[in-house]
Amino acid sequence: MKALVTGGTGFVGSHVARLLVERGTSVRALARPNSRKENLLSLDPRLLEIVSGDLCDPASLQNAIQGCDALYHVAADYRLWARDPQELYRTNIEGTRALLQVALEAGVSKVVYTSTVGALGIPKDGTLGNETTPVSETSMIGHYKRSKFLAEQEARSFVEKGLPVVITNPSTPVGEQDIKPTPTGQIIVDFLNRRMPAYVDTGLNLIDVRDVAEGTLLAGERGKPGERYILGNRNLSLQQILQMLAEITGIPAPRVKMPYAVAYVAVGIENLVATKLLHRAPAHPFEGVKMAKYQMFFDASKAVHELGLPQSPVDEALRRAVVWFRANGYVK
Repeated sequence: MKALVTGGTGFVGSHVARLLVERGTSVRALARPNSRKENLLSLDPRLLEIVSGDLCDPASLQNAIQGCDALYHVAADYRLWARDPQELYRTNIEGTRALLQVALEAGVSKVVYTSTVGALGIPKDGTLGNETTPVSETSMIGHYKRSKFLAEQEARSFVEKGLPVVITNPSTPVGEQDIKPTPTGQIIVDFLNRRMPAYVDTGLNLIDVRDVAEGTLLAGERGKPGERYILGNRNLSLQQILQMLAEITGIPAPRVKMPYAVAYVAVGIENLVATKLLHRAPAHPFEGVKMAKYQMFFDASKAVHELGLPQSPVDEALRRAVVWFRANGYVK
């Protein structure tokens, strides 16, 4: 079997590619010409082929899909700020549509689309969100979440056309090889560099990135086309996450809880200065603080029971992330 993995040079995608190669599957990783390839360099070259392409270039997608039996569509434009927000929609929606179309035409027999819990609903009564929690486009905060919500609709439309698309919704992966890093990885980097004097009252569902990769493969093996599966593990407040990092590193966790209104105003001013006066990306995108108003807590029991999603200790994943960030020059 040969599998096409989009986003294979990135955080989650590289773990998916690695797991496939370790299990003897021939992998073709789609990568943009300017993508950093470090996350794939240690993989067996006899089973790994890196092909140049872009989700916004349908011709390159047709070339990449040829001869592949399976597709793991992990790639996404994951940014909480962009000078041109339409770039997110072109990649996440139009790119997904173009990729699934060539997969349909090529007769690919296994497709897993990686979405995000950001496209799911959050109950207002404080209970955990799940795959069926009601949600609408109007409740999406920011262009990233909205683009992924609409991309999920595209993926489901291809199920009706006969393409066996299974959808996964990872929560907040942590671990090694977070090369860009992701917004969550940036929290870890900021903590290691002692740039977190305070925290806000918010929460995330953490999961080991290796478990996300395992869950992605399990979705292809056991998932039902058209179904969603939350790939998550442990619900933690930001304060608890920072305390875990303190125990791992010996760096004191911040003790000051910043009121949400203060964070909202401070980040709003920072974004205004950065984008309008300095003409650069803000250090803390405003969409991030708007998302922090809600506890992103979810129930992953469907994936645990139906797919066999592993639930590895998240503190060990945080430990590996710390070691990797330190070893790769992210900590000054």
